[in-house]
Amino acid sequence: MPETRLPGTPPPAFPAKAPQGAGWLDHGFHVDNHSHTDGQLVYPASGALATTTERGTWLAPANRVTWTPPGFDHSHRFYGRTDVRLVVIPAHECGALVAHPSVFAVSPLLREALLALTDRPETRPGAHERLRAVVLDELAAAPEESLHLPEPRDDRLRAVTDLLHADPGRAITLAELGRTAGASERTLSRLFHTELGMSFHRWRTVLRIHHALVHLTNGHSVTDTAMACGWSNPSSFIEVFTEVVGQTPGRYQADVRQG
Repeated sequence: MPETRLPGTPPPAFPAKAPQGAGWLDHGFHVDNHSHTDGQLVYPASGALATTTERGTWLAPANRVTWTPPGFDHSHRFYGRTDVRLVVIPAHECGALVAHPSVFAVSPLLREALLALTDRPETRPGAHERLRAVVLDELAAAPEESLHLPEPRDDRLRAVTDLLHADPGRAITLAELGRTAGASERTLSRLFHTELGMSFHRWRTVLRIHHALVHLTNGHSVTDTAMACGWSNPSSFIEVFTEVVGQTPGRYQADVRQG
């Protein structure tokens, strides 16, 4: 997925060092690589968000929230006009969450707590701290649903993943990719498991889902998205998308439009 900065697009309207904030970002906005001394939750109340670190890319549609612990260099890309909600988790509270970047499912209560934290001024002392405690409690119980696309270090494996990034919908076998990369199918299969923690098939599926989310956010039909991203028919795409994302492509697209 290309990293695009829209010319003349203003930065997010988050006050410097504010504990939380909200703002609208246009499709394609890119926040350059940076890090924080505190943890950071970024929730796309509508649209979609990709967070990239040296460990790969995490994608969050509007039913997920991204988590970046302190000290991790990361960048963001936004797809669709995105209602961005930012909540800073002080470093001393970050032990309640996992120590690596991730994406969590957003329960109805977590969504309302995130919106309340970022929508309204603090009217009573300690109100935001109490809401943040609710957020942490919900995240501690929420499943990690990372839509994580790890990236390899091995040159042979990187040659393969670069080809797949360039054309995720291409029907090509691992053996065919291996001939281009100068490695056997068996070697590449082992590298996918040892370096990336998943099979070739699973990695390519997650890559295709990343691209499908962007296509759907851009208003392409479910059928056109399925064909562009490598599925032979819409029904198989809908089945896989629903299993990975947690909602049908049609429901996801309707939520994007409502946002």
